[in-house]
Amino acid sequence: MDLKDQLKNLFPEHEEAPQEASTSNSNLWIQDDPILCKYEKRKGKPITILEGYTGATEDFKLLAKDLKKVLSVGGSFKDDKIIIQGDYRDKIMTILKEKGFNVKRVGG
Repeated sequence: MDLKDQLKNLFPEHEEAPQEASTSNSNLWIQDDPILCKYEKRKGKPITILEGYTGATEDFKLLAKDLKKVLSVGGSFKDDKIIIQGDYRDKIMTILKEKGFNVKRVGG
């Protein structure tokens, strides 16, 4: 008897809540202009910068959170730019293209 069965025995009238679908992909505003994907080194460490999103700031923050979760890396959102730790330009570009964004690679 696992934990779920034990809980059902203790609380028979309780119903489980349905799983909530991921909202990161459904409500993002897709723009016509491409998002710029840059590569820089700051203090000798590589970073990837995404800029050029013209939608709402909250949508861009959700996109930043989703990218960091998918890539399992750190990063931040500052001055309307997403900063991802490491050189993940190729992976980020494929993820954004799957979501429907136009992406332009800037630099090397």
